[in-house]
Amino acid sequence: MPSRRATTWMGWLFVIGSACFVLGVPMSINTSWAPTVGAATFFIGALFFTAASSVQLKLAWRSGHDGESLSTLQALLSRAPAWTSSWIQWIGTLFFIGTTLAALIDFAGVEAVSNQVIWRPDAVGSALFLVSSAIALMPDVRRHRHGHARDRSWSISTFNMVGSIFFGVSAIGAYVVPDSNEVLNASWANGGTLLGAVCFLVGSWLVIPRPTDRQIA
Repeated sequence: MPSRRATTWMGWLFVIGSACFVLGVPMSINTSWAPTVGAATFFIGALFFTAASSVQLKLAWRSGHDGESLSTLQALLSRAPAWTSSWIQWIGTLFFIGTTLAALIDFAGVEAVSNQVIWRPDAVGSALFLVSSAIALMPDVRRHRHGHARDRSWSISTFNMVGSIFFGVSAIGAYVVPDSNEVLNASWANGGTLLGAVCFLVGSWLVIPRPTDRQIA
């Protein structure tokens, strides 16, 4: 079972990353904020997401189906769902780093404008988050990740799954229509990002170990 310290770090990193995405949306559509501030907030959130996902990947790295230690080659070839879900999510966070960094560069020095979509979610990253969340609903994954909080396990997985769906909606809304060069639906893009981030925030908060949870190393 994952250690309490590592699980706590992972949970808080996800909480901070999610909070940055929650804050980034109103910063994007409020004319009192420069676009660069909103773009930077999304980028920082993506960095925290990747850091948290890296911890989760490390926790799942050499854990077999029954918790046995695997060799490097066995781990790489493992089909254990907890490992599969973790590396898919980790790759998804890398795509988010790329798109948030691109947005930050694009909006550097741009004057504030109204109702713009500062961060245009990457479709590949959103799809990877959705696949990872779907795998994470499996009992084996929930037992591995949430063994310390079995009473909250379904809630954690469900919030993450719904958050991934909202991020997918955001990616669709942010699609740039070739003829007009405008996003398909700014409300979907901003609303999906906001609601998805809120779901991730709640799920992350629930995964942080409590004093009354089962003892873990």
